[in-house]
Formats: sequence, C-alpha cells, structure tokens
Amino acid sequence: MKKGLFISFEGIEGCGKTTQMNLLAGYLKKEGVSVLKTREPGGTKIGEKIREILLNPDNKKMSKETEMLLYGASRTQHIEEIIRPALKSGKIVLCDRYADSTLAYQGFGRNMGLSFIKKACPLSLGTIQPELTILLDLDVKTGLSRIKNRKGGNDRIEKEKIAFHNKVRKGYLKLAKTSRGRIKIVKADKEIDEIQKEIKDIVIRKLRSKE
Repeated sequence: MKKGLFISFEGIEGCGKTTQMNLLAGYLKKEGVSVLKTREPGGTKIGEKIREILLNPDNKKMSKETEMLLYGASRTQHIEEIIRPALKSGKIVLCDRYADSTLAYQGFGRNMGLSFIKKACPLSLGTIQPELTILLDLDVKTGLSRIKNRKGGNDRIEKEKIAFHNKVRKGYLKLAKTSRGRIKIVKADKEIDEIQKEIKDIVIRKLRSKE
C-alpha cells in the first residue's frame, strides 16, 4: 500500500480485543504486511507514564475532567510520535483503544456528554481518526467475569461498578449506529478462532477497497 491504514479495536473490559488484535497482527505479518501494534492510553514513554496515573486504583479522587484531559494528552503524544509517522510510512497501525473509548467511557460512562467532550478539548479525540474500528461487543457480566482474577488485580477503570460498564457498552453501540461505515460490530461471545475469522474478513475487504 502507498498509504497506511489505521485500525482501532474497541470494547468493554474483558471483551478480548487485545487478543484479537495480536492475532490479526500475526496474520498480517505472515502475509508480508508491515504492521505496527500500539495501545491507549500509552504507546509512548510519556503515554505509558500517563497510563500508570490513569489506571492506578489508588487515584480514587481523580475528577472526570482530569481523566478526560489525561487521556487526551496521552493520545496527542501518541499521534505525533507514533501513529502519524507509521501511517506516512505505509504501515497498518493496529491500536488497542482510541478516541471511541473516550466517547464511550467519559462521554457515556461518566455522563459528560459527547458535545461537551468535543467542545471542551478537541485534542481528546485526536487529530487522526481510524479508517476502520472493530468493536467487540460482549455482555458486561461476562466481560467482568473474565477479568475477575486477572494477574496483578484490576485497575481503576475495571473496578468501576457494573452500572458504569453497562453505560459504556450502550455508548459503544450508539456510536456504532452513527458510524456504520467505520465501526464494525463483532460479537465476542464466540470461540476465539471464529471471532478472528470474522475480523480477518472485515480487514481484507477494507484492504481490497484501498487497492
């Protein structure tokens, strides 16, 4: 490809997006495609420091506004240092969470509203948007049960009440309805291989459309 392709993976806690992203990366590399895997918050040295602050369970007093701005700061650094250069070089960038997470978690989960986030800090949503987003949809109780005994314990976001996570899931589904061309819903309650096959088919169609 002469131009890169930006693909994000989204979903509630425990939906399996990281596993599916890694499987897709492995497949694409075997096909000779240049791939960059990254994540949010994080992706850079600065971003990983911000990630530690955001996800530390001890930071219970963090305001939702501070949370939103920290995610935005991590994303801005991520774009300029990692994502934009990779896309310019023609790589496929696979990102574990991106701007839709801010809209779902802060906009819906924290009841901040989409219009407020867009007006308050446009940089929170990034200056580059994915061409394709894979939304792994899963029942909240199932997702949380998967991460219940996660090594190292649950982070600050994972520890939120189930009502919060339900609002996040509903938010994701609302976003998908308004961005049908970009956001593709993949049910995450199936076998890993079956889910991966569906994702591969979606990505292959996208790649062919760019040829």
